[in-house]
Amino acid sequence: MIVAGGDGTVRTVAEVVHERRLPLALLPAGTGNLLARNLGLPLNDVEGAVAAAFRGATRAIDVAVADLEDARGRRSTHVFLVMAGIGLDAEMAANTSALAKKHLGWLAYVAPIARSIITNRLFHLDYRIDNGRIRSARAHTVIVGNCGTLTGNMLLIPAAKVDDGLLDVVMLRPKGRSGWAGIGTRLTIQGIAHRSRFGRSMLRLAPDLRALVYAQGHRFDVRFETPHDVELDGDSLGAVVRATITVRPGALRVCIDGDELPASTR
Repeated sequence: MIVAGGDGTVRTVAEVVHERRLPLALLPAGTGNLLARNLGLPLNDVEGAVAAAFRGATRAIDVAVADLEDARGRRSTHVFLVMAGIGLDAEMAANTSALAKKHLGWLAYVAPIARSIITNRLFHLDYRIDNGRIRSARAHTVIVGNCGTLTGNMLLIPAAKVDDGLLDVVMLRPKGRSGWAGIGTRLTIQGIAHRSRFGRSMLRLAPDLRALVYAQGHRFDVRFETPHDVELDGDSLGAVVRATITVRPGALRVCIDGDELPASTR
């Protein structure tokens, strides 16, 4: 099946077909196309994308499942392939119009990002990774990722891989504008350094940034004092008070160019 669109469109289709084990071929046509970027697929090659759909080479990737509960106790279940976000990520999804994204691309997100940085509102959450103890924190943004790279080659989650059977959680906890400056600098450096083996080695030696807190596991449970908007792969799902996110390893097969695919994954 060929899916033409952005990450939200791919997510919607994957939600329906992944349990049927139908492979998906991606024709990136959205604002961010983060799944295609993280898979190393060409973004402006219609003929190549269509050809890949018929070559028979596929790669198994993980599917994340989000069980959400709103303030009225209503529950819903959705899948995502890239990232789930609460805070800045959700504000961008909810407050950026489709028209702006169509004409400006990722630049349409500049205004909501600027507003969020200026106000810098933190919220309280209780969370647990796998069967660990419940922890409390205050954060500006919480992202659960299956992929790590953002638009502009910013690397948000260095350890994230689409096929490692794990979820990667990052909390953004900046203290004022200097904290945001540190986050922006770190993400840019990570994006550049991650391109080479030497750079990746240096990243592992870099000191932790207190404004960025990382965790990894198979399950992420979170509860909020007040409802907060959540987004999945750029789609706004409204406000929730609880969420449980799990992972289904290798549950979706994506078509890629057989000439570039390692023999072990064919």
